[in-house]
This record gives sequence, structure tokens and C-alpha cells, in this order.
Amino acid sequence: MPGPGSALRSTVGSLIRGLSRWAGRMAAIGPTDRAAQDYGRFGKGSIVAWPRGAGFGERWIWLGSDTLIAAHVTLSAGMGPGQEMVTDPVVRIGDRCLIGRGTAVVGHFSIDIGDDVYMGMNIYITDQNHGYEDLDRPIGTQTPSDEAVSIGSGSWIGSGAVILPGARIGSHVVVGANSVVRGDVPDNSVVVGSPARVVRHHDGSGWKRDNPDQPAPG
Repeated sequence: MPGPGSALRSTVGSLIRGLSRWAGRMAAIGPTDRAAQDYGRFGKGSIVAWPRGAGFGERWIWLGSDTLIAAHVTLSAGMGPGQEMVTDPVVRIGDRCLIGRGTAVVGHFSIDIGDDVYMGMNIYITDQNHGYEDLDRPIGTQTPSDEAVSIGSGSWIGSGAVILPGARIGSHVVVGANSVVRGDVPDNSVVVGSPARVVRHHDGSGWKRDNPDQPAPG
């Protein structure tokens, strides 16, 4: 039979879990919280769950209305806190979006996410790549290049996907889990793989299968 220590552990564990849930609810950021004022825009009904990821540059980040940013999501604009940016916003997330736990949206120039975009967990989205042309310098110290990223309204991004600089994902697009996307993805399509390839599209009359060896346009 369980001893007294087991009963104590169960009681303390239950208390800690309850306190953790309470703390998460209290620490989440809503539009009326002081922390919401750090953002360029923070729409009505939106929530940034706690704990947050390691983000900064909130001034250059716009959140639409009724959008949920899950726990451990990194939203950042720029290379570090206090940097002045050349575009405003750098990161824009539309209305009624869901950004899944552990996702990172790392903006330096322009990342635009439309309305009603749902994302799974642990997705990485960035608009900047390191340069690598100079063989005499470490890649990490070379001048990076920026290229705008956009994700159309009504799309779904599967867990583990990577959205690279220059990706232009259309509306009502499914990006399969663990896919790596660059270039143009047409509206009303399904892409999978690394690099992501169109495997299905809607031609106006119904969904059609594509040649799986054909890469996404762009």
C-alpha cells in the first residue's frame, strides 16, 4: 500500500500543478494589460499565453483581434531589443489566428500572416538568411539578406514546418508537417516535403492530385 510519503507527494504535486495553471492564466497578456502596450498593435480579444518565448521588438509587432499566441512562442522583430526598424510592422499577424506552442516567428524586414491562419507546434518562420559567399569569414559574421514572407488567409501550417525567406504562401493552403517552404505556393493547394512540393490543388471544380515530383512554383 502507498505510504505517507506518497500521499504527501500527491497533495503537494496537485497544489503545484494548480498554482502553475493559475499563474499561467494570471500572467497571460490580454489587450487591457500594461504589457500589451509594448506591441505596435494588440487586437481586442487576443491573448499571448505564458510563459512567452524569448521575443523582443514588440513595438514592431502587430497582433489582430481574437488571435491566440500559445505558450513558449517567440515573436521577435530585429536583431535585439531597442533596434530601430525600417519597416512597420515587421511582423503582422491577422485576426482569429492560432500560433502553436513552441513556434518562432523571427522577423527583420517583413513577415505578414493573414486572417484565420492556424499553426501547429514548433514551426519556424523567418525572413532573413545568413550570407555564406565569403570563404574567409565565418558564415555567422557575414551580412545577412532579408526577403519578405507572407502567408495567406485561411491557411494551415503543420507542426515542425520551416518557412524560409521569400516564401509567399497563398490563401487556403495546407503546409504539411515538417515541410520546408520557399518561393511561391499557389492559393488552394497542399504542399509537403523538403523542399515543399504541390501534391494537391483545387481547380474550381474539386481537389486534384499533382505530380509529387513537381516542386512548388517559384
